[in-house]
Amino acid sequence: MAKARTAFVCSECGSDFSKWQGQCSACGAWDTLSEVVLEPAAPVKSPASRRSGWAGRVDPPKVTALKDVEQGADVRVSTGIGEFDRVLGGGLVAGAVVLVGGDPGIGKSTLLLQAVASMAGTLPGLYVTGEESLAQVAGRAARLGLPLEGLNALAETGIERILEQAAQLRPRIIVADSVQTLWTESLTAAPGSVSQVRESAARLVRYAKETGTAVFLVGHVTKEGGIAGPRVLEHMVDAVLYFEGDSGSRFRVLRAFKNRFGAVNELGVFAMGDRGLKEVPNPSAIFLSGGSVSQPGSCVMVTREGTRPLLVEVQALVDASPLSNPRRVTVGLEGNRLAMLLAVLHRHGGIMTGDQDVFVNVVGGIRVQETAADLPVLLAVLSSLRDTPLAEKTIAFGEVGLSGEIRPVPNGEERLKEAATHGFVRAIVPRANAPKAGSYKGMEVIAVERLADALEYA
Repeated sequence: MAKARTAFVCSECGSDFSKWQGQCSACGAWDTLSEVVLEPAAPVKSPASRRSGWAGRVDPPKVTALKDVEQGADVRVSTGIGEFDRVLGGGLVAGAVVLVGGDPGIGKSTLLLQAVASMAGTLPGLYVTGEESLAQVAGRAARLGLPLEGLNALAETGIERILEQAAQLRPRIIVADSVQTLWTESLTAAPGSVSQVRESAARLVRYAKETGTAVFLVGHVTKEGGIAGPRVLEHMVDAVLYFEGDSGSRFRVLRAFKNRFGAVNELGVFAMGDRGLKEVPNPSAIFLSGGSVSQPGSCVMVTREGTRPLLVEVQALVDASPLSNPRRVTVGLEGNRLAMLLAVLHRHGGIMTGDQDVFVNVVGGIRVQETAADLPVLLAVLSSLRDTPLAEKTIAFGEVGLSGEIRPVPNGEERLKEAATHGFVRAIVPRANAPKAGSYKGMEVIAVERLADALEYA
């Protein structure tokens, strides 16, 4: 027999090499190359098939002008869970492939079982479990009180047998829990390897596009928080959703990092209870702790996640440091940006924190990625340093530049409207985001251009 050809594939970027090496030269990751067996390509059957241009294909693809392609509106089906629909972009699209990742025990399987059971009355579903028995899945469904009419389950990990059952049952929704347990007989690698995960996911993606069946893939995460397996897995699917939050906490946040059918960075908030995950239609109420807003070191900001504004509380603690190199610790914010903001505070605000430990936390476990948090962070730091709370019912947002200017942020009107809805009466905002006089009755809008002006008003 001819010796099997092997290659070494990077689990981060999917690049392949002929020899093993400690670092991937394509993406720079260390110790990510694993050996896979290369399968020979299928030979061309006959000269006739070679002349047709595509071996084994009866109808070769044709080049089509984009202006001649018929465009139809995506028909969306509600999952029965409003927050889940929001993250998906308004509902589930036929033929969509969605990858759902998150820490163990955070609620991935629970949410998908609830959604599939809710849609089973109109769209028959197939729940494929590779980690649990059918009795465990049925027991969870009974514990959650879910309607199971039209929902079938299959305990299988072989992708060929899964597709055979799907061809017979013709479900409209398939859940694969999880994609790391799937394997194909065409490869000799072990289940969970780079080649097995990539090929199994490719088979499911191909089946979804050919039949119009929506497919949900549950993905394991690494200790760094990314989805385990090759990074190409995230490129193959239509949407990538991540569960965020502590598994011991009651609240869960589902965020869209990729979505071909909706907005990116859309956010859905859920509360875990004895009957599964329950949607939270007004997340601003849970992210605000009423008793601590008026305490020193606290400032409420209006962030924007996807298409919705959210009110979150930013807390800061400034204390004398016994270390020669004071600590800068952030939870829910970028650490490097805090160091930059403290330098701006010293240079253009005259506030020295070089000998102080600074801790900043976003309440509720949410992660803020936009620059609108710059001004609230500095106001919270100053409030903790001076041990003086901000005025009652005050919100702030704005980007702080390196020269001390307060830059505008997108959708300022919507942020102010959300704050007014929750009873806030004072807002410190960039001058470019200031509305016309009298636009918000009962709310005093303070427009600032420089950091020194914002600190003086605060």
